[in-house]
Amino acid sequence: MDIQKGAILTGKVTGITKFGAFVQLAPGKSGLVYISEIANTFVNNVADFLTVGQEVQVKVLSIDENGRINLSVKQAQPRPEPANKPRPAPRQTSHRPPDPFPQPDPDVPVNSDFEDKLKRFMKDSEGKLSDAMRQTERRNSKRRR
Repeated sequence: MDIQKGAILTGKVTGITKFGAFVQLAPGKSGLVYISEIANTFVNNVADFLTVGQEVQVKVLSIDENGRINLSVKQAQPRPEPANKPRPAPRQTSHRPPDPFPQPDPDVPVNSDFEDKLKRFMKDSEGKLSDAMRQTERRNSKRRR
């Protein structure tokens, strides 16, 4: 029997170790399935998934220069469908990012002069600055406790 990389074969589990399982593919030909290649889930104990004498389908991952064959049980099986888990709802926050394209204030005439615009800007920025300072003070006071 000619064993090639990528082939899916049926073999018999001949031994179980803490790091994997040995599988006989043909008389005189056996390979190793490492613990990470046994199942698509976490495997703590190989004996929970495989038993000696069990027939399993395996995929040949590689054959090294010494003739050792690395096998995979999980790659020989069809890939499981991902569970459609509902996504968590986005968190609702009271903070909204600033509007990148603010609409002009309808109360302000379009032809107002520079001084009026500057006064409005200063008033708005002082309000935003005081809000930011209050939030920073609240956060710092919580950390001190």
